[in-house]
Amino acid sequence: MKNILLIGAGRFGRHTARHFFERGHQVMCIDQDEEQINAILPYVTNALIGDATKQSFMETVGVSDFDVCIVAIGDDFQSSLETTALLKDLGAKFVVSRAARDVHAKFLLRNGADEIIYPERQLAEWTAIRYGSDHILDFIALEGPYSIYEVELPDQWVGKTLIDLDLRRKSKVNVIAVRQAEGLMADVSPDSPFQKGQTLLVIGRDKDVEKCFRLNG
Repeated sequence: MKNILLIGAGRFGRHTARHFFERGHQVMCIDQDEEQINAILPYVTNALIGDATKQSFMETVGVSDFDVCIVAIGDDFQSSLETTALLKDLGAKFVVSRAARDVHAKFLLRNGADEIIYPERQLAEWTAIRYGSDHILDFIALEGPYSIYEVELPDQWVGKTLIDLDLRRKSKVNVIAVRQAEGLMADVSPDSPFQKGQTLLVIGRDKDVEKCFRLNG
């Protein structure tokens, strides 16, 4: 369990808080808008109405006690920049700041952010990949050219095994899990035949996965 300080209770902040809450983490949220704070209350351990750019207010929060500080401010870049810098000045261990543009990210990193997140850009990429093909069900971008895809099992693979297909050698693609009616199965036996209706979670370079499953066709 981690202690999370979340700055910003807008839509992105609420979704973030809810997912932390569902995973058992403790979240304190700060926002100037009382209505926003009231909306996020079911998903946080504590919430404060206040201006996160004001040092006198933030000094009362105990910033250094949190494992992660997330600046989820979306529309006011100046406030996001000031909050990020202030968190570091007050001893924040790890600051993650939301950015909409590369120039914003550059300034946020220079002013104390340890990592940057691009919610809109990341969702846009996921949407384009997910709905740009009839065979992709999910997608997670990894470092460099590598990604994890959840793809439909090709009809011609039904009844065949990993040994039969030899994907690692022929296509440089690794099957890491199989999803079926009973749920996700991470222990994939190399000699178990695939069944109709299964989907595969595979990892590899984007171009290799696309070629293997003909995702652009």
